Amino acid sequence: MTTLQLVGLALYAFLLLGVAKNIHWPEFLASKQKQHMLFGCAAAVFFLWIFRASVPGGPSPSVHFMWLVALALTLGFRYSMLAATLALIGATAIGKESWAMFGVNGLLGIAAPIAFSYMLFMLAFHKLPRNLFIYVFLCAFIPGAMAIALKIALMSGYYVLDDVYTWSVVKDNYLILIPLLLFPEGMLNGMTMTILIIYFPGLAYTFHDEFYIDGK
Repeated sequence: MTTLQLVGLALYAFLLLGVAKNIHWPEFLASKQKQHMLFGCAAAVFFLWIFRASVPGGPSPSVHFMWLVALALTLGFRYSMLAATLALIGATAIGKESWAMFGVNGLLGIAAPIAFSYMLFMLAFHKLPRNLFIYVFLCAFIPGAMAIALKIALMSGYYVLDDVYTWSVVKDNYLILIPLLLFPEGMLNGMTMTILIIYFPGLAYTFHDEFYIDGK
């Protein structure tokens, strides 16, 4: 492992420890619904992360849809961090990712997008009118697109700093994919939350009828 990989692993482990300390474990262990939601969402994200692509014709980083914004809106920040970490463990265990990259992938590919998207949700919740359009479009669709752009940008910086790929490879075979992924990732998260709040509103941690529907 390189120095940056070790630093990434240490920071991600510290972050996970902080998340775990702020979870009320007796309540989680007593709630079958919370357990089913956590592990079910982790399995769904893991399945999505199996499918990935890269630019053909030479060495280049692979990309995949993330689904992390919908995950954060469904489970909340802490449980979404745990679910995404379980998905990353699964993807790494089957060889889709490297164990040496676990900390970097967790820090830049999970923690940063989830924290960023949840911050946007909190800003929208406290600063903007609360209605379904705001929730779906400004809390799910746009953050979904921005989150995948953020992840690719952060990972690009790491690849160059740690000499994994040259700048020309990153620019021509990785950063170039951002425009192609913005709309699909945004649509994936937006449609997920639209379907969820219509048919199963009680399952979305961040959605409450009294804020977004009642009296509108």
